[in-house]
Amino acid sequence: MPRLQVLPPNLANLIAAGEVVQRPSSVVKELVENAVDAGASSVSVVITDAGRTLIQVIDNGCGMSREDACLCFQRHATSKIAKAEDLNDILTFGFRGEALASIAAVSDVTLKTRRAEDEAGIEVTVKNSDQLTVREVSAPKGSNFCIRNLFFNTPARRKFLKSDNVELRHIIEEFTHVALTRPDVAFSLNANGRDIYSLKAAKSLKFRILDIVGSSVASDVVDIDATTAVAQISGFVGRPDAARKTPGNQFFFVNGRYFRSPYLHKAVMKAYEGFIPEGVIPTYYIYLQVDPHTIDVNVHPTKTEIKFEDDSVIFQILFACVKESLGRNSFGASIDFEAASAVNIPAFTSGFNDYHPVDSLPGNVDASYDPFASQPSQPSHTDPQIHPNYDFDSPIDRTENYGKLFEDRTLPSSQILVLQNKYVLVPSRSGMMIVNARRAMQRILFEKFLRAVSENEHVTQTALFPVQVNVGIDNKLILDENARILASLGFDISSFGNDTVVVSGVPEGYSCDAESVEKMMFELLSVLREQKQGIREMMDASIAAGLASLGANSYKLPSSPFEAQRLIDRLLACDNAEFTNNGRRIISIVSFEEIDKKFN
Repeated sequence: MPRLQVLPPNLANLIAAGEVVQRPSSVVKELVENAVDAGASSVSVVITDAGRTLIQVIDNGCGMSREDACLCFQRHATSKIAKAEDLNDILTFGFRGEALASIAAVSDVTLKTRRAEDEAGIEVTVKNSDQLTVREVSAPKGSNFCIRNLFFNTPARRKFLKSDNVELRHIIEEFTHVALTRPDVAFSLNANGRDIYSLKAAKSLKFRILDIVGSSVASDVVDIDATTAVAQISGFVGRPDAARKTPGNQFFFVNGRYFRSPYLHKAVMKAYEGFIPEGVIPTYYIYLQVDPHTIDVNVHPTKTEIKFEDDSVIFQILFACVKESLGRNSFGASIDFEAASAVNIPAFTSGFNDYHPVDSLPGNVDASYDPFASQPSQPSHTDPQIHPNYDFDSPIDRTENYGKLFEDRTLPSSQILVLQNKYVLVPSRSGMMIVNARRAMQRILFEKFLRAVSENEHVTQTALFPVQVNVGIDNKLILDENARILASLGFDISSFGNDTVVVSGVPEGYSCDAESVEKMMFELLSVLREQKQGIREMMDASIAAGLASLGANSYKLPSSPFEAQRLIDRLLACDNAEFTNNGRRIISIVSFEEIDKKFN
């Protein structure tokens, strides 16, 4: 067995960097947090190539002396801990002194800094962790960090970075986490010469949220506020009717620090029980203030997890606080009879026929049809789907046999019954075929989308009026990244600024009204967020399945036999008409024997 040996500093720093610097967003997080801890009132972030080429963070904080500027790149160099007891009183972001040493281990770093009392600034250049050069320069008060060529000496780490859009989304996420804790600080973020955020110091937390998420959130959230001996809770929670299937805008902060907590998320969701349907998530911005002695912020390398002294007490307080706010704002269904937009219901008097004339039949009625006739009239034999040699007395055990259940003719729509706009009932020689309309549309759309992504076949349904949707900067990047495949599927989506898109067309079968399009966009984003990199065929099938389910949910169910007949025709043209792509039954046959048993 080899003898133990002490690792050299540069190798030890590379290992530490694996925990602290996982991707470019890790660097942004550490440097922006340091800037805020330095008392800055303005912090600017400049990104090139999603952080691969350049990450620059400029602040107007307190700056550093020559000695501190050199010492800050040493491991565990910190101004926030002098003795073990100090670990219990941490109210700042960084405190372990690992960040700058780890960043310098995997990049080229240049720091320019000056204190207010110093006439000249200091420039420190670090290469390969230990090659420091120091010189005096002219510099404004504060600090300016330039991180270049990230992971230049760890090519495996650089190789496994995601696309620029994905990495930029992670950077935006970390940037907003800090910006949401300090509304009194101005923040800006520029990527490849494009301003992503330009946030002025805000009068209050709500104004900062509006600046980041958009003004539409103002009417979608209500405030929460509770003070107990254990914790003080404040912030905002979303209106139940604004909850969406897409995760996003769910934030927890404790003592000014962002953290994740699936456990406390359950407390919020429990408070919403009875207010929102299953499968949707409300927005929330929840801020907790607790005694720093009752939490441990050092349980995770990135400090995004917090250990509370008594989690169950915090759970109960948070649940009660959110529940009280929802009840106080009366989020129940109500009817406003005074609304100007209320439907004008006519009074049915002697002039009723003026509202509902009955002296003529709709144009699509077959006036020659006699429902009491023993046999319906026989139309011509024109259905290309019918096989005349099919034995209808044989068991139905193959999917394609559903297309052969009928006689050699097109089934008259007068024999099709639509039940509760949900089921389509069609007589057959062996009994009654029952079709689940929504599942049928899911199967139709799945096969259509699968052909679209693999063969570039698509049909776009142009909206009468283009719909503008504010999706947020993060979601906008997801749409940009998937622009090609969305266009191949029939979506006509164009950019409108950093956080908004204009939807001019949707795939055939989707609803085009503004409300449906806006809802569809956020459900579409949910589908796209779930996609993982993998075999192309698996990705195509996964995307087709998600969009088919989305389209089926927005599909306007058939309300007449004519619409139902078209649905049946399209279903029977599918490769598999019996089951949806996720294995749920579409068609069921009730035999004459089963019907007879009902009357025995």
